[in-house]
Amino acid sequence: MHLKLHARNTPYQCSQCNKTFKCKSDHLSHMRKHTGERPFQCSICDKAFSPNNILKNHIRVHTGERPYKCSQCERAYSHDINLKRHMMIHTGERPYKCNQCGKVFICNSGLMSHMRIHTGERPYGCSQCGKAFSCRSGLIKHIRIHTGEKPFRCSQCEKAFSEYRTLKTHIRTHTGERPYKCSQCGKAFSHNIGLICHTRIHTGEKPYQCSQCDKGFVNNTNLIRHMRIHSGEKPYKCSYCDKLFSDSKNLKVHLMKHTGVSPFQCNQCDKAFTVNNELNRHMTIHTEKKEHQCSQCDKAFSRKSNLTSHMKIHTGERPYKCKQCDKTFSHHSVLKSHMKIHTGKRPYQCNQCDKTFLFNGRLVSHMTIHTGEKLFKCSHCDKSFSNSSNLKGHMKMHAGERPYQCSQCNKAFTAGSALIKHMRIHTEEKPYQCSDCNEAFLDNSTLKVHIRKHTQERPYQCSKCNKAFAVNSTLTVHLRTHTGERPYQCGQCDRTFSQNGHLKSHMLTHTGEKPYQCSQCNKSFLRNSVLKMHMRIHTGERPYQCSYCNKEFIRNRLIESF
Repeated sequence: MHLKLHARNTPYQCSQCNKTFKCKSDHLSHMRKHTGERPFQCSICDKAFSPNNILKNHIRVHTGERPYKCSQCERAYSHDINLKRHMMIHTGERPYKCNQCGKVFICNSGLMSHMRIHTGERPYGCSQCGKAFSCRSGLIKHIRIHTGEKPFRCSQCEKAFSEYRTLKTHIRTHTGERPYKCSQCGKAFSHNIGLICHTRIHTGEKPYQCSQCDKGFVNNTNLIRHMRIHSGEKPYKCSYCDKLFSDSKNLKVHLMKHTGVSPFQCNQCDKAFTVNNELNRHMTIHTEKKEHQCSQCDKAFSRKSNLTSHMKIHTGERPYKCKQCDKTFSHHSVLKSHMKIHTGKRPYQCNQCDKTFLFNGRLVSHMTIHTGEKLFKCSHCDKSFSNSSNLKGHMKMHAGERPYQCSQCNKAFTAGSALIKHMRIHTEEKPYQCSDCNEAFLDNSTLKVHIRKHTQERPYQCSKCNKAFAVNSTLTVHLRTHTGERPYQCGQCDRTFSQNGHLKSHMLTHTGEKPYQCSQCNKSFLRNSVLKMHMRIHTGERPYQCSYCNKEFIRNRLIESF
């Protein structure tokens, strides 16, 4: 009889778990926990909820409305329950105590979640990957990894986050707020976990210990990262070249090589770096005393090792040898770069034309072809360059500086690479060979231009007449036919030329010099091209053939004259 009184007071019973309710609406709302039904949908982010009042509370995430204000510290909340919980911080009240370890909590849900640490219970399982959590909020946050949902957006920079607390921490990067201060050294942090980990530096506490080598760490993240040394796990993969990394930070730095992003820029010389410590290392070039001076070219260095490395340019020493092709190099880093030629890997790809490169620097330089960007301007002649190294080399022309001198003929150069290239004239070394016709070249750039004769590739197109060229410098010269520009002027007779080579040839008419001498008859010529043509008299070579009668000629012009 007595039980019937209770039954009359709670007439609505759940058929799944036998829980009873006084009113129908509560019963219906409860049933949705079992059915998974979520009829109330947010119009802003399409998130759905089973009771309407939770939707109303959720809307405040988007509107930023926080009607519940703390009278003690003016902190505001979107929900009444959150304010009540917060007030306990001021009162010190923690009414919920764990009977296992004595830890106390502000709210019952906090205690219940904590109890699962002792029981090992993880009732909230992810349907995507099977990972289980001790609390529902942990599962909700985890699911956003699969969905990619980032509902919490920064109003300053539009960056979005999967958790509200991560947004709060991020906002401090804009405000500069660092509310968590170390009592030992005064260092401040934007979030509490940063302070906790930092405090362990003073106490020496390293609670996270490796089971393999007993090494200790101040936080769990560092332990997880360290454990990958033992396991060999490299979960972070580069989408460009498939290279694997054990740490996400290392992957981020590596990706910058592909994208060309170098966010850390030197304010002295505009050189840019992918990581901050590389910039710091570079800054010593500007700040350190350069006590180690080169006796050959007066260049100075802050470290003796740098001077020793530099001296190899003058001595020609090349101690690092390639096992594949016996080519030698002055530096080990250059040998490592060279080895990529043999592997065939070209991991740096242009997103405009799909061209690939061995090195990131070459990709960055190549990209300026598409953008037309030439940020580095000469202060003497207004000539512009796509990178700082080309500008530096050009500036030496104005200064008259040619520190790299050939030991064979005393010819001097503005760059060490130009001297190395020149030395091959004396050694007759031609290490770059064409795979189509076996013709060999002094340098790789000349080989690349030569290969375009076989492929008919002409990547440099004139914007005025659409004529295309195999070499960029030829396009530059060609453009002067449209602009009428003749920047090279003779100091003897005021005659102007569109090309520097034409000016040099013209200057010989004033000096009377004929530097190109025939080895057969000692006849001399102004130009090398004329000497080559003359040599055919001695060799009997007649490369130009008439298509009508098959008669052969030394020069193409002789066919046209008939």
